[in-house]
Amino acid sequence: MNDVVMSDKAVGLSGANSKWRVLFASLIGTTIEFFDFYIYATAAVLVFPALFFPAGDPASSTLQSLATFALAFLARPIGSAVFGHFGDRIGRKATLVAALLTMGLSTVAIGLLPTYAQWGVTAPALLALCRFGQGLGLGGEWGGAVLLATENAPPGKRAWYGMFPQLGAPLGFFLATGTFLLLTASMDDAAFFAWGWRVPFIGSAVLVFLGLWIRLRISETPAFQRVLERQERVRMPMLEVLVRHPRALLIGTASALATFVLFYLMTVFALSWGTSQLGYSREQFLWMQMAGVVCFGLSIPLAAHYADRVGRRRMMLLATLAIMLFGLAFAPLFVAGSGVGVMLFLALGLGIMGLTYGPLGTILAELFPAEVRYSGASLAFNLSGIFGASLAPYAATWLAAHHGLGAVGAYLVVAAVLTLLALLAVPRRLHD
Repeated sequence: MNDVVMSDKAVGLSGANSKWRVLFASLIGTTIEFFDFYIYATAAVLVFPALFFPAGDPASSTLQSLATFALAFLARPIGSAVFGHFGDRIGRKATLVAALLTMGLSTVAIGLLPTYAQWGVTAPALLALCRFGQGLGLGGEWGGAVLLATENAPPGKRAWYGMFPQLGAPLGFFLATGTFLLLTASMDDAAFFAWGWRVPFIGSAVLVFLGLWIRLRISETPAFQRVLERQERVRMPMLEVLVRHPRALLIGTASALATFVLFYLMTVFALSWGTSQLGYSREQFLWMQMAGVVCFGLSIPLAAHYADRVGRRRMMLLATLAIMLFGLAFAPLFVAGSGVGVMLFLALGLGIMGLTYGPLGTILAELFPAEVRYSGASLAFNLSGIFGASLAPYAATWLAAHHGLGAVGAYLVVAAVLTLLALLAVPRRLHD
């Protein structure tokens, strides 16, 4: 059996797997996936409460809408199991294509759905079903994209290669938010709620076709080719992860916990609270979030660069300590009537997010051997999504309403402490 540590032997990229083709294929796929995912997150706050969950109490409608947002995180471990099985059995390339199709078709379908006024309770039920499909696709996409990059990486560059699929998160968010801003500027609220909100969902089909074209032009990773040559494939990869690598799975899940909590507090919760309680318009707050996402995107390669120099584990530990400090400053920065404070809040939070997110994919992949790496890394990432992200907007909204923003900051600190403990349990030999 392969060692858990990925081999540092040079891979000699050539042909279909040239350096830039690999990096672009890993980046474009996650950019598309996260674009699809984030347009739902934005619509779940701005659109769906009125169109799919009409109620006398706007707060109740928002909570129902956020519940469907959380549904995708419950689907992601299932996607990890399904796509991870085939990724470890038949290969990374074919599985990545299937995951992208699942996510893309589900997103386009959301743009074609009837509203509550047209179909009654059937409309939110169909919305939940499509959201579940989004979660399935993303559950299989992320792990494959990270392996495509890291399993093609030359010696000493694994974190740098592994950050390219991570860049898909800020790029996807930037495209999704920019699309909503463009729609807001080009039409009034009546047109936006009547049909404008559907444009990014249906238009995502163009990006999906682009992603498919690129991914069909790459070949298998060297690491998976070696698994085939050595006949090391296991019959049930997910079962192998659960039975033989439970400690790695637990460490990986907890290691990503604070990352997920932080990001969805800075995006979904912040947008909802800023527009409903702090008096900012939808357009104002989206512009401020766009500025924050620039900090997110810039800090990802910075973190990857230093992770290759000082170690992935050490870089993650430093980033997690920064998350704890940010949690303590959460309430003072995120206050009504202070535009400068909110801008600083978003820039700091999303900048720290990049510091932890940059090396995260590489550190999770390194926890598992090649024959179960797709399943193991994907499951750890997506289980952390359940515990860290799916409940974050809902829990934060409840905490802020009943106990104030200080309680939301405390929630983030607790998540960071759990992640810190998990990172301390990561074997130093893997990452330092």
